[in-house]
Amino acid sequence: MVVKLPEPREKIIENLLRLANTRLPADIGWALEAAAGWESNPAAATQLAAIMENVRKAEHLSKPMCQDTGIPIFYVRGKFDSSIVKDIREAVENSTKAIPMRPNTVDPIIRTNYGNNLGEGMPCVHFIPTDDDFTEISLLLKGAGSENMTRLKMLNPSDGMEGVKRFIIESVIDAGGRPCPPGIVGVGIGGTADECVAMAKRALLEPLDEEDPDSEIQALEEELFVKINQSGLGPMGLGGDTTVLGVKVRKSACHTASLPVAVNIGCWATRRASVRITESDVVYSQGARI
Repeated sequence: MVVKLPEPREKIIENLLRLANTRLPADIGWALEAAAGWESNPAAATQLAAIMENVRKAEHLSKPMCQDTGIPIFYVRGKFDSSIVKDIREAVENSTKAIPMRPNTVDPIIRTNYGNNLGEGMPCVHFIPTDDDFTEISLLLKGAGSENMTRLKMLNPSDGMEGVKRFIIESVIDAGGRPCPPGIVGVGIGGTADECVAMAKRALLEPLDEEDPDSEIQALEEELFVKINQSGLGPMGLGGDTTVLGVKVRKSACHTASLPVAVNIGCWATRRASVRITESDVVYSQGARI
């Protein structure tokens, strides 16, 4: 069945890219405001004020909130339709000029810039096939400062949860100011090595103000949030009370002889957006659990 959308699908994806680039999700904005309210370090308070002013100007001017507009990572949920990849590529190329987005993609060996945020394997598109009567496209823009701080460790099961927590906290502290804190910490626990890293990244799509349905995961998120902020690393790594705005954890069953844990950090400008397309409607939002 052909669905008549109010505008072409590639234009809907262009809208999604502009939304993610220019408007910080409300839950992250609220977390920044809360952090500014309790921050006791004058230098940290100055950094938070500058961040919030930057956010306001980006939205007002409809311009990217960060010069590193990142690598677009798409998650497509719904009935499998490979033609959407063509629409995504067209939207990314058009948006690189129109928003504009900085051309970030290069050949990994000879370092030639493609000039349009495309290239072999780019943008990243992940399919989540379902029988739903809608298509949902979620977008995460990932800059290099935070992405370069990604960590994976294959722990021994005997390391237990104390080993897991220690690795997560050490990973964030060792990153210092490079991922532009305060940000969000995405964590994957379990699965295989590749799935563990993928879970950590997907966790960054979840709104900060939504509790995890698993009470043990929720308690772990809260514990890590407190302990990381007690480090004193602070905004931009310059010291202060706020190193992270939130921690989001995903888990998966794993091999009896393995205990994988991965950390993927989102900077203060954790840029995410989603759109749900039905037969009669197109609805945008800025957070999703997938």
